Amino acid sequence: MPKAITGFTNERAAAQHKLERQLLKLPSSKIFRTHLKNLTSEPHPFGSETNVRVGEYIAQSMKKSGLHVERFPYDVYVPEPGGEVYIALVTPIRQPLNNQEYILKEDPYSGHPDLTPGWNAYAGSGDVTAKIVYVNYGTREDFDHLRKLGISVKGKIVLARFGGNFRGYKVKYAEQHGAIGVLMYSDPTDGGYASGPVYPEGKQLNESAVQRGSLLTLGYVGDPLTPFEPAYPEDSGKPVHRLNPEDLPFHGIPAAPLPYGSAIEIFKRMQGKGVPAGWQGGLPCAYRLTGGPDLTVRLRVNQPRKLTRATNVIGTLKGTEFPDEWILLGCHYDAWAFGTVDPNSGTAMLLSLADTLGKLAKDGYRPRRSIKIGHWDAEEYGIIGSTEWVEQFRDELTSKAVAYINADMAAGGPTFAASASPSLKGPIQEATKSVAYPGSKTTVYDHWRKDAPAPTTGNLGGGSDHIAFYMHAGIPSAGMTMGGFSPYHTIYDNLAWYERFADPNYVYGPAITRVNGILATRLANADLLPYDLPRYATDLVTHIDGLKQRARQLKKSLRVDALETAAASLAEAAGEFETARNQCLESNPPSKTQTKKLNAALIALEKAFLHPEGLQERPWNRSLYTAEDPFSGYASWMLPGLRYELETGTLKGLQTWQTIYVNAVETLTQQIHELTEKLHG
Repeated sequence: MPKAITGFTNERAAAQHKLERQLLKLPSSKIFRTHLKNLTSEPHPFGSETNVRVGEYIAQSMKKSGLHVERFPYDVYVPEPGGEVYIALVTPIRQPLNNQEYILKEDPYSGHPDLTPGWNAYAGSGDVTAKIVYVNYGTREDFDHLRKLGISVKGKIVLARFGGNFRGYKVKYAEQHGAIGVLMYSDPTDGGYASGPVYPEGKQLNESAVQRGSLLTLGYVGDPLTPFEPAYPEDSGKPVHRLNPEDLPFHGIPAAPLPYGSAIEIFKRMQGKGVPAGWQGGLPCAYRLTGGPDLTVRLRVNQPRKLTRATNVIGTLKGTEFPDEWILLGCHYDAWAFGTVDPNSGTAMLLSLADTLGKLAKDGYRPRRSIKIGHWDAEEYGIIGSTEWVEQFRDELTSKAVAYINADMAAGGPTFAASASPSLKGPIQEATKSVAYPGSKTTVYDHWRKDAPAPTTGNLGGGSDHIAFYMHAGIPSAGMTMGGFSPYHTIYDNLAWYERFADPNYVYGPAITRVNGILATRLANADLLPYDLPRYATDLVTHIDGLKQRARQLKKSLRVDALETAAASLAEAAGEFETARNQCLESNPPSKTQTKKLNAALIALEKAFLHPEGLQERPWNRSLYTAEDPFSGYASWMLPGLRYELETGTLKGLQTWQTIYVNAVETLTQQIHELTEKLHG
């Protein structure tokens, strides 16, 4: 008797196990390393000729693997790379401040002539000289705390450390409070010498490492000028309505990143009041809120913007029985510099997976459903390439997309982690039980759970290409990584650092390739899609409890009895479906026609959480289930419509949104009941 796999008949499970035995043999360290080296030997930021060449390498590699390759171009509104950034002390001494990494003899990549100083995309242009105010992480709460202390940032340049929120919100809040410029730096407590030896001796950030990154905070991702619709090329002849850039709330003040080796030149000259508890960082000086009357800093940024061509590269292995049902995997390929961990360890993994799937197909192991591998452009500037593709194919994705698996930063270290929509948490855990953890006799699953009864699968937040698939189009999504510390968005994220500190033996890339391959082929070959429907209910209860806890912290009243009742009914319905699915596959497998109808209904389930009008002040975000925290950017807000009312609204607003949520959960429950009846019929 073959080992059971959720969603498979015994006969189909036997065939799948045979396929998986072959699949697990194919990914190799040599293949992964070759792809990673070819992808990341030169800096390739979006808009560069090098990035175009990387895209072409991806296309040719997938063609060689036997996939059908298509390119999808868009003209998107972005800054010109780098621009002009100048930062200097003016008084009490004149001293330019370094904002570019050191060239190291131990790192041959660090002296590449195409490397640029650190900069932030979508900063405002300007030339300002002003006094300094330190704002800790620059969160909403930090600015509120300064206001209560009587410290004004109006007319000042603020200095914030990275962490705590998305960098764009640091600038947004600073501008709202009247600041005229923003400097952001990587504090040594957040990945510097406070955590161990610095690069090149160790893996931690050295005093010259600069975190680059986008600052967009428009309430949607993708091309700023074309929300809800694809940014077709100007010469395509396809209709596209572009907004006027002058009408959009881009940041109006200059902003730039610094390494901590430059930030200390400011801190050690500050003479104002000492900082509150928890605001002291790791630099060897007392942190102060203000610089005093004698310290002034100059910040000059010149950053023109224009339409630039972005090109997504999609490879397809067409399904034999259900070609219009799609298993989607993807990763962006543009980087701030070399991008060896972020993102191209994921790109190399997907190319290794394409090689594996191509070899299996040549041996007769073709998937029943189509597997699409997407390589997205312009992610670093604002999740742009993937969003434009989702907006172009939104209607098709609604009916065809089974799942989207994101691979950003997929292979950067020894620690397996996963975040997913509820319906994919079970399939991911099952897949990891079939893959050996490198250098051990245990599985990835065993290493992941660390002797706990079960591993923890996180919830998707912001920051990568799953956003449009999951939060806008309602497609079950996930992200899986073998990771660890990385020199995030610095030039040291290169092969020299990778081969010393991330994966010297190139074992984690092949391992995560195997996990993705098992998951993708199980989704592609299952008789009935193996969605984890009971997890909807268990996670929903967890999120309701989280809202109650937050309400207590805010000292607000929160009664969600109707939603709790709906969640209990959902749990009962999901349990009945699981039993019916297993019985059906064991005793009365559906015909091909029945299978297609049942799986179409399963694909539709996630859309019960789509709210056509979108969330409060964010109509592009349509998922009632999850969204990015609108006040910090990266963290996930579960049940975000209710959470927003809890944080900012009224009791009446909470009641209105509870009705919306109850309707969504009841719709999902009814759909599951109907599926169960069809299985019994």
